[in-house]
Amino acid sequence: MKLICSKTNLLNGVNTVSKAVPSKTTMSILECILIDATKGQITLTANDMELGIETIIEGEIIEKGIIALDAKIFLDIVRKLPDNEVTIETDASYKANITCEKAKFSIVGKSGEDFSYLPQIERNDSICISQFTLKEIIRQTIFSIADNFNNKILTGELFEIQDDVLKVVSSDGLRISLRKVNLKNSYSNKKVIVPGKTLNEISKILSGDTDKDVNIFFTSKHILFEFDNTTVVSRLIEGEYLKIDNILSADYETRVKINKKELLGCIDRSTLLVKEGDKKPIIMNIQDEVMELKMNSIIGSLDEEIDIVKSGKDLMIGFDPKFLIDALKVIDDEEIDIKLLNPKAPCYIKDEQGSYNYLILPVTFSSVG
Repeated sequence: MKLICSKTNLLNGVNTVSKAVPSKTTMSILECILIDATKGQITLTANDMELGIETIIEGEIIEKGIIALDAKIFLDIVRKLPDNEVTIETDASYKANITCEKAKFSIVGKSGEDFSYLPQIERNDSICISQFTLKEIIRQTIFSIADNFNNKILTGELFEIQDDVLKVVSSDGLRISLRKVNLKNSYSNKKVIVPGKTLNEISKILSGDTDKDVNIFFTSKHILFEFDNTTVVSRLIEGEYLKIDNILSADYETRVKINKKELLGCIDRSTLLVKEGDKKPIIMNIQDEVMELKMNSIIGSLDEEIDIVKSGKDLMIGFDPKFLIDALKVIDDEEIDIKLLNPKAPCYIKDEQGSYNYLILPVTFSSVG
């Protein structure tokens, strides 16, 4: 095999697929990136058997061929090459010579025949969404997936399609994040659970361009994302997601309209008084025209007031400040509505259109120092 391409194209391609290289594996071939120049184009692939990424890069194929190279070594080499044309040449013993200007590396590769290719996905059942919208949806929900495997279902996000609406839900058991977006067309109803790792990696690859689309294909076991010259295939998480509709349509007795930036700033300041690892709630004392926010810790205390518009009962309630900050950071509205029932029931931060809904469980005051 012999091919020539720019360092920029090669580095972008290697960076893209390396997100599917496992950090630990007993199969050394999975630690590799496959370079396939047998079919008239240069294709790079990585696959950890749960998540696979394939991308096509521009370049000139002098001699067709295929090889698998250690992903970490290959990425490190490409990163440090001069910004010029790169030549990759391999021989029958799977040795790869990588040349750029006066730099020349020789590394040992593996046979491409041993590589685990991406599963073949029938491209029948699909939806289309802009890169910008998908990237935003992930940003606005990914923070509240569970990061442990006690409940694998909660390490993923629910993607539910009904007609022309895509609903995405995440939860770690203490909060729920929901986003709804209108699609350009109507589609058949479907419901799948996509691993959080997959969505995290896709979010890093997407350009976020409003004019570029992502085609998403579904099967019973896999989801496939196709955009630009890149294909991402992931296994789905099997099982039934939380039934959230009843939870998210709860009653409320107190409604607060508040400036989002002011509330976020105040809660953010309160975290200055909390050492890492400490669990200290921020207390909201909601009265007629003002919300008083308090934080007490070993370091000190904060007491701040924000003007509000309130309807319903006065209420005092405590929350984990991080959970509030996570939700407020991804809401673009200048003013937000917070709906509450009592000090032991969750609060809801939601808009009138139903495009977002963030549920956060309260914490008890007894932990206030």
